[in-house]
Amino acid sequence: MNWVLIIGGILLTLAGIVWTFQGLGLLPGSAMSGVTLWAILGPITAVVGVALLSWGVARRRRGARS
Repeated sequence: MNWVLIIGGILLTLAGIVWTFQGLGLLPGSAMSGVTLWAILGPITAVVGVALLSWGVARRRRGARS
């Protein structure tokens, strides 16, 4: 279960970063480039990804101590 949270967190964080860059127009070449919606949804997705990643790492550390 912990590895699912960690991998999911990494993927969501990376997707959020890409979406943010596309929404801000820093990563051109997509229909998402320059669209404000992705500049808003990207950071939200990245924060959720970091939270999942942190939760997975914390659960893994807690499980290792037991």
